[in-house]
Amino acid sequence: MSASSAAPAPSSSVPISDAPRHGGNLGEAIRRFGRPRKAWLDLSTGINPVGYPVPMPPPHAWRDLPDAFDDLRDVAARYYGVPVETVVPCAGSQAVIRALPALLRPGRVAVASLTYSEYAPAFVQAGHTLVPWLGPEAGLPDVDHLVWVNPDNPTTRSVSRETLAQWQAQLAARGGTLIVDEAFADVSPDTSMTPHAGEDGLVILRSVGKFFGLAGIRAGFALCPEGLGRRLAERLGAWTVSGPARFAVRTALNDTAWQRATRKRLLQDGERLLSLLRDRYWPTVGTPLFAWTPHALAPQWHAQLAEQGVWTRLFDARPIASVDGIQTLPSLRLGLPATENDWQRLAAALTTLAKCVPVSPGFRLK
Repeated sequence: MSASSAAPAPSSSVPISDAPRHGGNLGEAIRRFGRPRKAWLDLSTGINPVGYPVPMPPPHAWRDLPDAFDDLRDVAARYYGVPVETVVPCAGSQAVIRALPALLRPGRVAVASLTYSEYAPAFVQAGHTLVPWLGPEAGLPDVDHLVWVNPDNPTTRSVSRETLAQWQAQLAARGGTLIVDEAFADVSPDTSMTPHAGEDGLVILRSVGKFFGLAGIRAGFALCPEGLGRRLAERLGAWTVSGPARFAVRTALNDTAWQRATRKRLLQDGERLLSLLRDRYWPTVGTPLFAWTPHALAPQWHAQLAEQGVWTRLFDARPIASVDGIQTLPSLRLGLPATENDWQRLAAALTTLAKCVPVSPGFRLK
């Protein structure tokens, strides 16, 4: 996921040069720095680097058309604790982000100034009016629809379930919708809006890409009122989730022992990453899957780490709320290393970086 940029004018297509940027773009690093793929430590995403070990699917998963009447919705409903009629399987959250705006009443939509970059252009292209929004610190704006990633990517901010429910009620009373993207909620589900799944004015997006580390299979779920869910499923079309992907997701969602062990490990690794950066005086906050640092020197840090073969995600300068008020700064996101060797490599790169580019920890995060 990547930062929101100024939304392009509506058009039938967005030029590649104007398309939203994302992490995981290691090809760009290879071209820019001439370092072969195997020589990179890619920390540019918030994906669990030790993902679910999917067993080989049975032969029929490759041979047969995907079965929309299998038990995938039931398995997802149990995992998320929601009514099965609210569950819409999809080819990852991205498919819903592109399809959903056209199903909502055209109106004013608020998207945070720094968040996942795909929402703003999707709503603009569907005829909505984009309303700039600094985020939860600014409260609920006067809009019809609001998008919030909880916890947010990359800023790590999280809004309580109680506050989100209040926003939902106010938006629903206007005939609008609260869209909550919970791509990173599996590790710490306490703030999840799943207890409200199926209620009017609420769409929840869930992904198996981040916590389960299965981003490559392109699978996830929209949790929404039944009527909207039917319209969304029709718009997404037949066979939106492949047979092998359905097998992988069903297996992963049923494996509660792996989930418990992975939550424990990710919580520990997230704290380790924060400590590693804060020990070097980086003004950093984090989730169990990534750390985020807003700083004027972020572009230099990004470049210096890349020179050492460590690829991170650089975000352009955006308005950011701090204890000293609103500041406009670039920022850097780092995901988790996968192995102890990777952790040591990152530590060494950060030590070298400190000798090349000074750290001035003047920015105080909220």
